[in-house]
Amino acid sequence: MRTWLANAWSLSCRLTKFGVAATVFTLLTAASALAQEAGGEAGLKLPDLSQVTFLGIDGHKLLLFGIVICVFGLIFGLAIYTRLKNLPVHKSMRDISELIYETCKTYLITQGKFLMVLWVFIAVVIVLYFGWLAPVHPTAVTLPIILVFSLVGIAGSYGVAWFGIRVNTFANSRTAFASLRGKPYPIYHTPLEAGMSIGMMLISVELLMMLFILLFVPGDYAGPCFIGFAIGESLGAAALRIAGGIFTKIADIGSDLMKIVFKIKEDDARNPGVIADCTGDNAGDSVGPSADGFETYGVTGVALITFILLAVKNPTLQIQLLVWIFVMRIVMLIASAAAYFINGFIAKARYGNVDEMDYETPLTSLVWITSLVSIALTYVISSLIIPTLGGDTSQWWKLATIISCGTLAGALIPELVKVFTSTNSRHVKEVVTSAEEGGASLGILSGFVAGNFSAYYIGLAMVLLMSAGYLISTMGLERQMLAPAVFAFGLVAFGFLGMGPVTIAVDSYGPVTDNAQSVYELSLIEHIPGIKQELKKDYNIDVNFERAKEMLEANDGAGNTFKATAKPVLIGTAVVGATTMIFSIIMALTKGLSENVNHLSLLHAPFVLGLVTGGAMIYWFTGASTQAVTTGAYRAVEFIKANIKLESAAAASIADSKKVVEICTKYAQKGMLNIFIAVFFATLAFAFVEPFFFIGYLFSIAIFGLYQAIFMANAGGAWDNAKKIVEVEMKQKGTPLHDATVIGDTVGDPFKDTSSVALNPVIKFTTLFGLLAVELAVQMTATQGSNLTHVLAAAFFAVSFVFVYRSFYGMRIRGSAA
Repeated sequence: MRTWLANAWSLSCRLTKFGVAATVFTLLTAASALAQEAGGEAGLKLPDLSQVTFLGIDGHKLLLFGIVICVFGLIFGLAIYTRLKNLPVHKSMRDISELIYETCKTYLITQGKFLMVLWVFIAVVIVLYFGWLAPVHPTAVTLPIILVFSLVGIAGSYGVAWFGIRVNTFANSRTAFASLRGKPYPIYHTPLEAGMSIGMMLISVELLMMLFILLFVPGDYAGPCFIGFAIGESLGAAALRIAGGIFTKIADIGSDLMKIVFKIKEDDARNPGVIADCTGDNAGDSVGPSADGFETYGVTGVALITFILLAVKNPTLQIQLLVWIFVMRIVMLIASAAAYFINGFIAKARYGNVDEMDYETPLTSLVWITSLVSIALTYVISSLIIPTLGGDTSQWWKLATIISCGTLAGALIPELVKVFTSTNSRHVKEVVTSAEEGGASLGILSGFVAGNFSAYYIGLAMVLLMSAGYLISTMGLERQMLAPAVFAFGLVAFGFLGMGPVTIAVDSYGPVTDNAQSVYELSLIEHIPGIKQELKKDYNIDVNFERAKEMLEANDGAGNTFKATAKPVLIGTAVVGATTMIFSIIMALTKGLSENVNHLSLLHAPFVLGLVTGGAMIYWFTGASTQAVTTGAYRAVEFIKANIKLESAAAASIADSKKVVEICTKYAQKGMLNIFIAVFFATLAFAFVEPFFFIGYLFSIAIFGLYQAIFMANAGGAWDNAKKIVEVEMKQKGTPLHDATVIGDTVGDPFKDTSSVALNPVIKFTTLFGLLAVELAVQMTATQGSNLTHVLAAAFFAVSFVFVYRSFYGMRIRGSAA
């Protein structure tokens, strides 16, 4: 593994030097003649929040209380972390979870080094833009601070991802052990506690960082610091989401296919792929979503801040809206904690001592209670913070209603997702029915049907709620700002995240339940001599091993469902939030909507061409990420088949398990490197073609990406839970029907956990980075003429195309492993 990592690091460094050198050379050539006043993103200046009072306290002091709430949120997360760590667990299970954590650490350290390589690309553009083309004086002070905040953004995404892995690798063994008691409630409660710990920690850290910039960084360059911070966290989320998604599905497919090849059970300890699969559950389903959620929460906030500074001209109104936005964020943190305790009280009273329970029911009630509490508090707090807005005493309830449309979507969309992915879903049962007679072929087709129908219903639900926000924005908001409909869409995206900790919690539930099954099997606890007497003596447990396994499998079905529910919420936020961020670019290109507005039209050919181009990139990305999974899984299967020892060993060797982890890491990083460089240079290329071409491109990747992601995520979820129905309800493991649904599940793996989920950070990274890239291009065109920018566009596209080409032809399955 060390040899390969050294080679990978060397390759990354060579590619970085090439890419950075190309970027610096071409941009500096044009930049040498530019000297102008700071403008655009460099010109975002935050007003003095202390100039307006709220409830008798100035805005700056009021938000200082928010820091205290964030600290309490951190304490809440750490308290649950400590409780999980101290829960009882058998040594055999704890040892397995620690082994999983150690492999996860190795993966994360490797990814951390890789992120620093990728950051160099971003740093070059930030230095050129904020240090040379649009300097914020004094640059000797401001430029390093902006660069530091881009690193802080990466560190935030990376840090919460690490915390998530640590919590989940405590929770997986504790959940597995809890199943031995024979009661369902503890194996529901432990994964949920782990998820809430991650959710509260994630949102508190994110909010704390943004409050620090808002309150303590001078207003003259706080705006650029927000942009740098957002770009950094987007880069971190994109890298961790894409690489994690590739890693986890290589391992998952490699492990699952052994059930068909060798007719062995789920998570058989003799299978060297199982440890890699457990590591992948955390790398893809914990690291990725944690970094993604952190970035989504931050970028949506930055989009709204940018809009307010550009579209609202009255400084007092700017301060009122900025303070209101951040107070609402703080209140949503409180709402999630309150809803968690309310739901916990109800769930324990109802399920604490029962022998059977539907694990989805208390999770559903948590989502709805959080939504209702958030909506109620939104109205109450809005009436107190902004009772009058620009002389209008009715705007508080209108803005609260727009946010509530998004908060309602955060509860409604998961319900729609369950229609297509739950083990109780008729669509999922249709997949099983199709496979009974038609095998994997018909089962896969039925999954395609579920995914396509889900895109229709969820898409229309989003349109309906966004339309409600738009209609309310026409009720006087146009007198307060430019483009009120865009602000309304941003608030809807903001509302999507109104129950952020709970959204993260139910998403994190899945990897814990999945890992818990694996930890149980890998521990070989059933085969430890005298184990029943030991459990009775040390823990007062009269164990029924079959009962324990059945409960863990049933709970995993609920985990699959709720992993699926968070994905459309995050991708929906990316698309709706991107609309707000794109507005910032439009404002710069049209000089405040005063000229060239007619170019945002089908009559302007570059705009139309941009709309068409975006779809091409989305479909390429889907293919490139899936190809990385395909090649990596081929190598994993090849190795496992050659090294699995079914007769001579009770468990796979640690060395063989680590080799599978090495294979997964290798192809995850190769795939990620191709994708990142192709996306980075494509963004530069399309921004330099023509500004309104780029606007069309950004809208296109958002819309194409939305529907592609919803389709793939829910088709994959349907295939996954069809397999679960065959295993748990029909008890037909090892049958041809089970083989057919396993094949369907392996097709769905990169659908739901690689390509679909990674589209969210890719869309936001492209949009954020595009803010700088397009303004760079506009300034160059103004001073150097369009010929130079078109030459640069061609050069950037050539680099991008090389890596697009490599993403298939360089990743093809060859005769022997490279």
